[in-house]
Amino acid sequence: MIRKFITLAVLTISLFSCNKTDNEIYKDPTAPVDQRVDDLLSRMTLEEKFWQLFMIPGDLSDEKERYKHGIFGFQVATKGKSGNSAEQLLDYSGGSNARQTAELINNIQKYFVEETRLGIPIIPFDETLHGLVRPGATAFPQAIALAASWDTTLMQQVAHAIATETKSRGIRQILSPVVNIARDVRWGRVEETYGEDPYLTSKMGVAFVSQFENMGVLTTPKHFVANVGDGGRDSYPIHFNERLLEEIYFPAFKACFTEGKSWSVMTSYNSLDGRPCTANDWLLNKKLKEEWGFDGFVISDAGATGGANVLHFTAKNYAESTEQAIENGLDVIFQTSYDHYPLFWEAFEKGMIDEKAIDEAVRRVLRAKFKLGLFENPYIDAKEADQFNGTKEHRELAKVAAQKSIVLLKNENETLPLSKNIQSLAVIGVDAREARLGGYSGPGNNPVSILKGIINKVGEKNVNYAPGSGRQIANYTTVPSSSLFTIENGKKINGLTGEYFNNSELNGEPALTRTDRQLNFGWTLFSPDQEKINYDCYSVRWTGKLLAPETGTFEIGIKGDDGYRIYIDNQLVLDNWKKQTVRTLTTQYRFEKNREYDLRIEFYETVGNARFNLVWNVGIKDDSEQAINEAVALAQKSDVAVVVAGIEEGEFNDRAYLSLPGKQEELIQRVAQTGKQVVVLLVGGSAVTMTNWIDQVPAIVDVWYPGDEGGNAVADVLFGDYNPGGRLPVTFPVHESQLPLYYNHKPTGRGDDYHNLTGKPLFPFGFGLSYTEFQYSDLRFDKQQIGQNESTTVRVNITNTGNYDGDEVVQLYVRDLFASVARPLMELKGFQRIHLKKGETREVSFSVTPETLKMLNEEMQWVVEPGDFRIMVGASSNDIRLRGILHVNE
Repeated sequence: MIRKFITLAVLTISLFSCNKTDNEIYKDPTAPVDQRVDDLLSRMTLEEKFWQLFMIPGDLSDEKERYKHGIFGFQVATKGKSGNSAEQLLDYSGGSNARQTAELINNIQKYFVEETRLGIPIIPFDETLHGLVRPGATAFPQAIALAASWDTTLMQQVAHAIATETKSRGIRQILSPVVNIARDVRWGRVEETYGEDPYLTSKMGVAFVSQFENMGVLTTPKHFVANVGDGGRDSYPIHFNERLLEEIYFPAFKACFTEGKSWSVMTSYNSLDGRPCTANDWLLNKKLKEEWGFDGFVISDAGATGGANVLHFTAKNYAESTEQAIENGLDVIFQTSYDHYPLFWEAFEKGMIDEKAIDEAVRRVLRAKFKLGLFENPYIDAKEADQFNGTKEHRELAKVAAQKSIVLLKNENETLPLSKNIQSLAVIGVDAREARLGGYSGPGNNPVSILKGIINKVGEKNVNYAPGSGRQIANYTTVPSSSLFTIENGKKINGLTGEYFNNSELNGEPALTRTDRQLNFGWTLFSPDQEKINYDCYSVRWTGKLLAPETGTFEIGIKGDDGYRIYIDNQLVLDNWKKQTVRTLTTQYRFEKNREYDLRIEFYETVGNARFNLVWNVGIKDDSEQAINEAVALAQKSDVAVVVAGIEEGEFNDRAYLSLPGKQEELIQRVAQTGKQVVVLLVGGSAVTMTNWIDQVPAIVDVWYPGDEGGNAVADVLFGDYNPGGRLPVTFPVHESQLPLYYNHKPTGRGDDYHNLTGKPLFPFGFGLSYTEFQYSDLRFDKQQIGQNESTTVRVNITNTGNYDGDEVVQLYVRDLFASVARPLMELKGFQRIHLKKGETREVSFSVTPETLKMLNEEMQWVVEPGDFRIMVGASSNDIRLRGILHVNE
């Protein structure tokens, strides 16, 4: 039933009756924040309330009068684009420098503070996953790499540097970090996370957010609560019970709120137990706000508020979707364009939303703006932006972070470190030269490639480079618009005429006729036209001319959803008029250069979720064999070959296969067959399977996406100026069929092997080698028996028994030996990264508290049950060196 809302006319009259003598409490900095919020809220029109709940990328260049009612905030648009935003919804790095951005934000803020009726400042926001995504900002190693350091002090230093660069530009909210748990490494966004473990993720998350919050920049842990579902697929629906959520997926969020003081949180696109996370009363109202006492505000992921109707089909339209979201706990609608606002304003305007829910959402936003001091200090000193961005100190820190993140996975026969006196070194692979920074990155500040880093270390005359086969194999390409022609309004233009029918038989009059420049569509979430074409039952006929750019026999066909056929010069050349699966089907056809051919393509869809791409191999030349041969020849005349191999991943780029893409595996195998020493460097943010080549190479190093100073840091490790000490924050499987695979699972009831494959990983969680060796000894407890509310300390001695100074990550795991409900076989409950000189011994201690030993009992209560707990200390989850029993008395 539509709720009656106080009319705009009456509210506006009452507000404008306020005169200059009115006591404007909200402008009084000495008044309590809640009083200021209530006073300001009482003065606001419905429109002004709505706009405080609407955030977009943009600025005032699109007519500032549009924003006369205010707005929550902008992701401020600046000039230019980076090359890293193609896979993302927004352009995350404009071309303005730091000072220009700060000046622009000041000018925007000035309008809202001085020219709007109530003078409510905005919250400028941006992304800082591993560095502010703006030109001039320092690019640190990717988030998963920072987690691989297992060093919370380092994380605090990195976060402080990023926060300094962020705030100096006037940005006061960051849509970071990602504290989702990465239990399935097929997920394309593993690189953005801190790995698979809730304890490690919590510690890294708190270290990150606390530095921003202490500096007056709001943090937004995301995506609440899990952004990956079955098959490692992004935003897939999840059906986790409350125990799993409390034990695995909630802890990092709760830690960020309670310990790190995060003041915002972003919901995930997917649904939880049938309800969209953006409109989930149990998740947002009952759990987050009521049970946890979260005082901040909840924002949607970009475009997710309308997801209830266009993605999850739990609302009839955008207005109903908006109603559901706000009433079920969402506070701020995050959209990608100003032009979207009418879709959401309708629910406000028609009185569909409970007034108390609106006021509560606005109250949370206003409270944050007062908390930030924006009403008293809305502007930034723009001169400081140049002073604090991309500094020498931050670059040096980026190098340290890269060094500490690198994980040595294999090192047979002490292949590494390499001698600096090497006479000839072959560096092979496109990733050696590209200096990729990873997802959600700005352009960086002159990132140092691995090739450049090696040259910096040993000199250019000793280093030779070959690109090898690359990460991708292009068998086909989309037929370009330059080869397609049709007639529109009597004129010949590029593209084909598409006739769209609301049936699967191409019957009757088309519901839509338009010109499509190319046939390369992904109608996975929507129909070809939301207003005119059905989502799950339609057909299309494209007609026009095809211009051949070359003479020869080529393959032409369709990559995509089945149910299509192709006619050339009225001859049926490809017939696949059936529904079965997604695949690429082509046929050979003889073309003559510059000749025009009549082209007709027909397609139908009966269930939705369609992909359709007209492809051919014209202009495709596979030179991968030649590239591999050149790399092999280079390796043969070199003393050592360093093969740098990378993966393809990212947002909405989940991986079904974890092997190296393209022909990189063949490249490694062929180079290894030369008999020369081969070192493989892995570039990427997730696990890689290696069955086809791991036994053929003596040394493997995971360098992740190592940031601006990555090349120099990698060279330091290769040539022994830095002893690697990073550890894996995710499990590396032997094969994709083992997934999901994680160390802290509960007892299986039987075995965990397959008939034809082990159930164990290739490299376990916490794994990493060193150029030196460490001995663990003398595990002891201050008290080996404690009460349920008591604590103790476990101590061990660590000795560097090898020939190099180095870092060891000492890891504490706990297992409850007998409990009322099944408990994990082991759980990480402590870690310390320590540096030891060769021959040095140090005592390492861990506190074991009730928090360490607590569990959820059958009644879903957090308790410490009496009994025995196995305390394990080791170098990884699969390399336990010492163990002891701690007894908890009743």
